[in-house]
Amino acid sequence: MKNKTLTILSVTVALLMISIPMLSHHGTGISYDSTKPVVFKATITKFIWANPHSVIMFDVKDDQGNVQHWSGEGNSPYSWGRAGYTANTVKPGDEVTIHLTRSRGGLNVGLVQKVVLANGQEVLKQ
Repeated sequence: MKNKTLTILSVTVALLMISIPMLSHHGTGISYDSTKPVVFKATITKFIWANPHSVIMFDVKDDQGNVQHWSGEGNSPYSWGRAGYTANTVKPGDEVTIHLTRSRGGLNVGLVQKVVLANGQEVLKQ
């Protein structure tokens, strides 16, 4: 009886330890405002191909010619890799058009919807 109780308790604790981290993942609707999409002509400064989400860092010139530093959260390398993209799909120095959904926090951050290369090819689409 004592062994059975201990086994049940151990299995229960193990299942809770496995399932609780899954509750911590955020939803994009909380972080990004889909009613305010933006499009920028930008220069890629860095592309981080990493889990859980890839990150594209880029510079944008405002109306006065001042450079603004932005970053965009993208899909996981696994998801983008299945779509045929790689860590070399965009590189620092590439001139692109970036479509993203802006952060609700008002920062220069967004959720990447797609990137359009200089030759017109659409890549890194959600």
